[in-house]
Amino acid sequence: MMLRTTSAATRWFRHIAIASAVLAAGCASTDSLLGSGTDVTASDPTRFTRSGFLSDYGRLKPVSWADGIQCWRESRLDAKKFDKVMIARMTVTLKPDQREGIDPTDLKSLTDYFHNALVKALEPQMRVVDKPGPGVLVLRIALTNLVPTGVGESVVGTVVPYAFIAEAGSGVATGRPAGSTPYMGETGMEMQFRDGATNAILAECRDTEIGRKYAADLDTGAAGAAQTWASGYLNSFQSWAYARNAFDKWAALTAQRLAELRGVKPAS
Repeated sequence: MMLRTTSAATRWFRHIAIASAVLAAGCASTDSLLGSGTDVTASDPTRFTRSGFLSDYGRLKPVSWADGIQCWRESRLDAKKFDKVMIARMTVTLKPDQREGIDPTDLKSLTDYFHNALVKALEPQMRVVDKPGPGVLVLRIALTNLVPTGVGESVVGTVVPYAFIAEAGSGVATGRPAGSTPYMGETGMEMQFRDGATNAILAECRDTEIGRKYAADLDTGAAGAAQTWASGYLNSFQSWAYARNAFDKWAALTAQRLAELRGVKPAS
């Protein structure tokens, strides 16, 4: 028992020391240390939405190229004929209990961030345009569930000694992804791809990502694991950080999958 407690204390102080060091490094250095943050959220199929934005939810199935995300696409889809992409204006569909708790300026900031993330990910392989037409793949997106992180609860869970031990295992215990906690943010998305010339629906996807405060185990000794953990930990103290992590993840996956279907080399 004594050895277990000592180990727990060592881990706790290590967590605090690393987080403090990263924060002290400054914003520019922090961005470099944390990377894109695409690994600090996890897909949670139990929270997938059915907002009515998509045409056929019954066809959605888990895909092999992304952990947890559900999609379908037309078997006759020839992605190679599309060399341009249009990102339509995003819609936001919130639950009734969410509408009064979210600042409209936050919503604009979030949709702008997601749009810019998609442009950055797709531009290396496809020209981004603002009008549909031949050769244009129209990407339509609805944000269907936005829950900010409970920053105050995250702070309490951090400053109380040994609290992280219970927190780190609370995700699985409560039906959430491993490394998550009950107050972590979550972000739902439904995405549709249309032919810009015919307006035919070509494919649809949906996902809900949950933030993970304890996204990796530092005891592995891997620099990447430490970086992921630091990113997940620090983001637990910002209301919408996990939403931005999810947007980065979806943008990267969208670009990667389109590159595969079009037979081009994905951007590095």
